[in-house]
Amino acid sequence: MKILGVIPARYASSRFPGKPLVDIAGKSMIQRVYEQAKKCKDLTEVIVATDDKRIFDHVVGFHGMVVMTSADHQSGTDRCAEVALNQPEYDVVINIQGDEPYIEPEQISKLAGCFNDPDTQIATLIKKVQNEQDLFNPNAPKVVVNKRSEAVYFSRSPLPYIRGQEQQSWLRHYTYFKHVGIYGYQADILQQITKLPVSALEKAESLEQLRWIENGYQIKVAETEFETFAVDTPEDLTKLESR
Repeated sequence: MKILGVIPARYASSRFPGKPLVDIAGKSMIQRVYEQAKKCKDLTEVIVATDDKRIFDHVVGFHGMVVMTSADHQSGTDRCAEVALNQPEYDVVINIQGDEPYIEPEQISKLAGCFNDPDTQIATLIKKVQNEQDLFNPNAPKVVVNKRSEAVYFSRSPLPYIRGQEQQSWLRHYTYFKHVGIYGYQADILQQITKLPVSALEKAESLEQLRWIENGYQIKVAETEFETFAVDTPEDLTKLESR
């Protein structure tokens, strides 16, 4: 099985313009993500996908693989699909977030392992919620999982609601999971899901993966113990540097 790792990277972030090129302890964020992904032995190749020449030239400068993609894509999934369409030899595509400079290669391997089951269409990672801050944080989507390790639903709210219990005690009554935003797709499934129109659930929660569930696609989940740290704003970068 040939697995392609794609790191979508765009310059024009509304909350943090130029984020992929920001310096973190002597290396750019995109270089750190790329080097961490390259450590994963399950990936046949790793490619940065960008629509910006500054990022393209920078990746070439550190001898990374990079391709230019359309500036019209609405999501990293769409950008991955364009790359995969031009790389038909790959069976599986893994979408690696370009704003997690210290992503663990083991996380990528765990996701890749989901595709040892030929029935897996889409896969992602989950992690147990350990504190109330994550449980009630709308920027940390939660995942409801069935007994077949498939995602039933994603929500910015804590689901399920624990009836008859104070919210402060919910973690004692149920094992909640939060979503870790890395995805894998069978190559043909990736092309299919990017052609789907935006769904009602996706609009309601502003979570792209609900479009796939609403259209009947199955999302396999694997549990990780590693905590990830995404850099969405300059303030996040300050927190990362102080860790």
